[in-house]
Amino acid sequence: MIATRHNTHAEFVLKALKATKHVFVEKPLCLTLDDLDKIEAIYSSSNVLMVGFNRRFAPQVQKMKSLLNDVVGPKAMVITINAGEIASDHWTQDLEVGGGRIIGEACHSIDLLRFLVGKTIKNYQIQFMDTSIKDTATIHLSFEDGSIGTIHYYANGSKSYPKERLEVFAGGRVLQLDNYRKLTGYGWPGFKKMNLWQQDKGQEACVKAFVDAISKGNASPISIEEIFEVSRISIKLLNQ
Repeated sequence: MIATRHNTHAEFVLKALKATKHVFVEKPLCLTLDDLDKIEAIYSSSNVLMVGFNRRFAPQVQKMKSLLNDVVGPKAMVITINAGEIASDHWTQDLEVGGGRIIGEACHSIDLLRFLVGKTIKNYQIQFMDTSIKDTATIHLSFEDGSIGTIHYYANGSKSYPKERLEVFAGGRVLQLDNYRKLTGYGWPGFKKMNLWQQDKGQEACVKAFVDAISKGNASPISIEEIFEVSRISIKLLNQ
């Protein structure tokens, strides 16, 4: 289990894989393309390599995925993250230590859209707000099935506004998830809402899936191809 500062993740992942250990590493997997290439080169399918992309394991996201599986055709998706301000001298803002907030945090949203579509990301772009640090941006993704996704990652909002919203438009229907508490369906036969008493972003289910993959011999909870894909795109976006 690796939950250290971001710039040490690659080093510990490489050491663990060389020792033939299963690995759970908090996001991000690494900060540079060079480190990602090294991890890809040493990875073996006999090991479970898991990144803490917990959003896809949230119960309401799992429900959305099951509903979307029956939709034919591409999807249009919008994620709005009211991330909040972090001081410019905080370690997460240091590109060499924390990697910045796109690699360190927005990767969650990239993985979430990748999960919901279930297809490879073909194109990606980012537009940063003109600030001294790159912590407010809009990301555009397009997928091989024609789906599109937009991620608004904003650090300049109010703490009184909810932190996360996800909207999916598909096949004449809409799904709206508010802050991992309230899921509402518009135009879905047999589904109108799924609300929770308390927020659940999937952290517990994410770790359980990792443990079950090892103890029960289940398939890796997130395919290694998706982990490498999301990690590579997150790094490249920061350097566009």
